[in-house]
Amino acid sequence: MHYRLTKSKFIMGQQCEKALYLDVYKPQLAYRSQETLYRFRKGRTFEAKIKSMFPGGTDISMQMRGAVHRYPEATALLLNAPGEVTLFEAGFLFDEVLVLADVVTKAANGHVKIFEIKNSASVKEVFRQDLFIQHYVITHSMAQLSKNRDNNLIPKAFSIIYNDGNDNPLYEDLTEAAQEAEPLIAKQVAHFKTIIQGMEPHVETGEHCFTPYECPFRKYCDRRVTTQMDLTL
Repeated sequence: MHYRLTKSKFIMGQQCEKALYLDVYKPQLAYRSQETLYRFRKGRTFEAKIKSMFPGGTDISMQMRGAVHRYPEATALLLNAPGEVTLFEAGFLFDEVLVLADVVTKAANGHVKIFEIKNSASVKEVFRQDLFIQHYVITHSMAQLSKNRDNNLIPKAFSIIYNDGNDNPLYEDLTEAAQEAEPLIAKQVAHFKTIIQGMEPHVETGEHCFTPYECPFRKYCDRRVTTQMDLTL
């Protein structure tokens, strides 16, 4: 299965189109600080705790390992199994965008719920965008599955699970907001696919290099700026 964008690349593109381009073509230039890596580790620990609250789940990443392109196929097979299903790192593909959902639960009647886990004391705007791109891909992907397989997979809820401050879960349902955001998400997907088919964008460094995340390509851009300044002296 072919894809051009992933959830993380989509979020990166919202922060900086140049970072998106570099992540596609020059990922070896990325640098992440110890603080960022520590935040990743803390996030994985919280995520593991929350997933343990969904017993009997199947982790697609453990089955498929590094073959990410096969995640959607494995996910479709498991979701089409009769009865209740719980999946971790379930893969979905639509419009050349691949997303992996932290937790997906399917009830016996085919109703599906999506949960995105964030180790944060609040639901930030970037988390909302994370869930919005998942909604865009997953709802269309499931519509195709239902049409092709004559089943009844219906995405019913998209929620963020975040931290109450004591590593306990709080929930916020963003289904309605995700539905409203879909037209804009579709336009952004089309735009980002155009970006990665062109030349490296020229983007000045600034506050966006640190918001909502510290850009892993900041040092590359800083070096480019310094070199260009030296050439003009």
